[in-house]
Amino acid sequence: MARRRTIGAIARETGTKVQTVRYYEQIGLLPPAPRTEGNQRLYDAATVRRLAFVRHARALGFPLEAVRELLRLADHPEEPCAEADVIARRQLEAVERRIARLQSLRSELARMLEHCEGGAVAHCRVIETLADHGLCATEAHEGEE
Repeated sequence: MARRRTIGAIARETGTKVQTVRYYEQIGLLPPAPRTEGNQRLYDAATVRRLAFVRHARALGFPLEAVRELLRLADHPEEPCAEADVIARRQLEAVERRIARLQSLRSELARMLEHCEGGAVAHCRVIETLADHGLCATEAHEGEE
C-alpha cells in the first residue's frame, strides 16, 4: 500500500497552512481525502504533488480560477499547452500592471518626501498631498486599496 500522510504532514511538506489545505479540498482543488476510522484525513503522493502545484501557482500570483484551469490542463497531459500559455501570459500582464502601479506609488511617495521642509505638521507636504489628490504627480494609484 502506498504511504499516506496526514494533513499536518503534507502542510509542513508543502509550506501550506492546514486550514488552506482544508479550504482547497472544500473548493475542489484537491480531491476529498479518504478518512481513517478516527476521521483523520490521509493524503497520497499524487495529492501532495497536486497541493505543491497549487501552492507554487498561488505563490506566482495566479488567482484560484486560473489555478483550477491549470489543474484541469495538467490532468490532461496529452492536450496542447496553448491554453496554459494564455493563462500564464494573462498572469504576466497582471504582474506587469502591478509593477507599474507600484513604481508609480514609489515615485509619488518619494516626491512627497522630497518636498517636505521638515516644519510643522500644518505645513507638511505629506499631509497636504494626502488631503488633496490633485497635488499628486500621477493618477496611477487612484482607487487602490
